[in-house]
Amino acid sequence: MLRGDRSASEQLALLSSHNDLCQALEGAFFVQECVFEEIEAKRSVFQVVESHVGEGVILSSSTSCLLPSNIFSQVQNRKRCIISHPVNPPYYVRLVELVPHPETLAGVMDTTHALMTAVGQAPVRLKKEIDGFALNRVQYAIIAESWRLVKDGVISVKDIDLVMSEGLGMRYAFIGPMETMHLNAPEGLEDYLQRYREGMKRVLNNFGPVPEFSGEAAERINKEMCELIPADQQHLSARRERRDQLLMGLAKLKK
Repeated sequence: MLRGDRSASEQLALLSSHNDLCQALEGAFFVQECVFEEIEAKRSVFQVVESHVGEGVILSSSTSCLLPSNIFSQVQNRKRCIISHPVNPPYYVRLVELVPHPETLAGVMDTTHALMTAVGQAPVRLKKEIDGFALNRVQYAIIAESWRLVKDGVISVKDIDLVMSEGLGMRYAFIGPMETMHLNAPEGLEDYLQRYREGMKRVLNNFGPVPEFSGEAAERINKEMCELIPADQQHLSARRERRDQLLMGLAKLKK
């Protein structure tokens, strides 16, 4: 799983920790903020960081869905600000979403993309900011419909997870939804749309409202999930370890 052209010992030798922020920022050309997902905490970090770095230093946040126009609202030079959102667990899942502030310079996006590529990540460029970015908008759509299907008694928690892990996820690990359509019709994407457009629209128009993710349904779904995987640290830690090992194997397979 080692990335880059340096050995593990060489990479570890480049890491340092500091109690003094000014020392930590000395010589930096790219600053990645990774504090908890609370907008005032992130704003405070960037206000302090900006006062200790030069104008050419890129300021980047790891936020998963907070808009860059909100996070960087108190930064003086917003042209060098960008979101670099990694996916959990980031060492095994290479994707990084790059989301610009409305004032972000194209060169900042290019430099960040090149940096993430150089360290072994798989960056994607969003052309403008949008609530939830791309990954979480797709993920939340899947979660919402999965929740509705379980809540409405159509399928069990165990089986809806199998729909993803043994169905959609098998191909989505290697190709995305657009390529899936392109390959699933004899003559490509346009052919797919001709064949399945009306069916897709019929099903999509039948989707229910956004779930509340609370109340009786949440209690029932949580109970069913905990019967499969108890929510104590021993069981959760074991499943996370299994997840990471499988993701490691998949990452190696995809090289």
